[in-house]
Amino acid sequence: MAKIDAVTLEILWNRLISLMEEMAITLTRASFSTIVSEMQDLSCGVFDRRGRMIAQSITGTPGHTISMATGVKSFLQKYPLDKLEQGDTLITNDPWKVSGHLNDITVVTPVFSGEGCVALLASTCHAVDIGGRVYSAEGKEVYEEGLQIPILKLYKKGRPNQELFEIIENNVRSPREVVGDIRAQVAANEVCGEKLLMTMDEFGLKDLEELSEIILSRSEVMMREAVSRVPDGEYPHRFYIDGLDEPLTVQCTVTVEGDEMGIDYAGSSAEVDRGVNVVLNYTQAYSVYAVICALCPDIPTNEGSFRPVKVSAPEGSIFNTRYPAPVSGRRLIGHFTPGAVLGALALVVPEKVIADSSFIMGAMLHGVKESGERFISYTTWYGGMGARPGKDGLSTTGFPSNLSNTPVEIQENVSPIFIVKKELLQDSGGAGKYRGGLAQVMSFRVRTEEPAVLSCMFEKIKFPPWGLQGGKDGAPGGVSVNETITPDPKKSYQLSPGDVVTLNQAGGGGFFTPSEREPELVLKDVMDGYVSMEAAEKIYAVVINPSDMTVDREATRKLRDGL
Repeated sequence: MAKIDAVTLEILWNRLISLMEEMAITLTRASFSTIVSEMQDLSCGVFDRRGRMIAQSITGTPGHTISMATGVKSFLQKYPLDKLEQGDTLITNDPWKVSGHLNDITVVTPVFSGEGCVALLASTCHAVDIGGRVYSAEGKEVYEEGLQIPILKLYKKGRPNQELFEIIENNVRSPREVVGDIRAQVAANEVCGEKLLMTMDEFGLKDLEELSEIILSRSEVMMREAVSRVPDGEYPHRFYIDGLDEPLTVQCTVTVEGDEMGIDYAGSSAEVDRGVNVVLNYTQAYSVYAVICALCPDIPTNEGSFRPVKVSAPEGSIFNTRYPAPVSGRRLIGHFTPGAVLGALALVVPEKVIADSSFIMGAMLHGVKESGERFISYTTWYGGMGARPGKDGLSTTGFPSNLSNTPVEIQENVSPIFIVKKELLQDSGGAGKYRGGLAQVMSFRVRTEEPAVLSCMFEKIKFPPWGLQGGKDGAPGGVSVNETITPDPKKSYQLSPGDVVTLNQAGGGGFFTPSEREPELVLKDVMDGYVSMEAAEKIYAVVINPSDMTVDREATRKLRDGL
């Protein structure tokens, strides 16, 4: 094929996206764990011969996808193309080379046409267990956090590396789910590889290099145009997070010079001796993601769109930790990078950002079922997203992670958990002209006769999501057992049979002053149960007649005039 014209380019681009989504769907349907099949904690991507990411699946988390963009090049450093053969498949969970902690396993499959490799396909999935302490933030070194798999061949010429499979099976608590998900990754890569070769044959492509160059260069141009619309300058943002025994500092400075942007985390806290540290690859992933969300959400997420944004952090800081620091709970810090970047951009382009959002709450439970079988279960819950400059925030919606919700029925069927309560929290969304998304409260108990262990990894309990431009903060999160005991939010807690755990998520921050909100919208919130009558009057300055549930316009006008 001599040249790719505009029409063919559009067809090929949409074909690539369709193939990536088919790859993700294949992976979810073939998987063994609810983390992949229900929560969709996975990502898929297609890469050219140089390891440059061209396209990704719609289904997928930024921490996986953008980390793979750097990680696949590490695979090629270990195994250059001339050392790969048809039927080979590579694997690693090296936190510093891919997505930041040992539970994320990346599988890369080279695609061959004839004698040569024409592309690479990669997927990353969160394994339900990887050995060690169980998924928690309590490790002192990465050695305690589980099995480390260097970049190795999982399959050689189509034959499984049986010794490696046996090592994995004998080092995890749930070998069926873990190995089953790995095999699902291999299968998804192979299915997509066959469809990719069919597409290349249909359009007469010998490889993806020309197509990759066009897509990446266009993405880069779009990103540079978006960055250039931000006024030049240096924009700092500093805030505190719950941290461990004392709060930790997040310091982010965004620097814009023409069509390039620098994001630097100098001034942030130093790395700590608990598993909340973040590798630079993961810091970069979520920082670039925030820029894309704010400035050009329609741009393809690939290597081209990453080029104008440079992310840095001092070596030895919580955002650029050194081996062998513990990193298992890296999301407890890493998920704050989008808020840091958006907070800095709010100083210059507030119309492009959202208020601060809640934090993903993840509960890892492990113990013994009544049958005597060991169980391990990981489930996530979401609070509210921050309000937008022209819309309310979304309730119980994940940001910056975009994992799916696991239905109650699935949770109760695959693990010995009984959900006691799951409902929205009134008045939890930060007040504003545009209200923050509501949080939720979830209560559950473990249906076992033996004690079980809850690994807590919770944030935004001391420091709730902040509002912007006069908007109020969202409600803070919280965790309790039997409504009287407050476990350490970053340590394990032993549950006795019958104990009820209650998790309160945080609400999203509000945008603009609450008294600017339309009274009719406040009334609707009250009638929907999102806002109480007391908050309507005290915070929003809207007086509602309880007899007929209408807005008392004269009383409201006087109340607001007096502010």
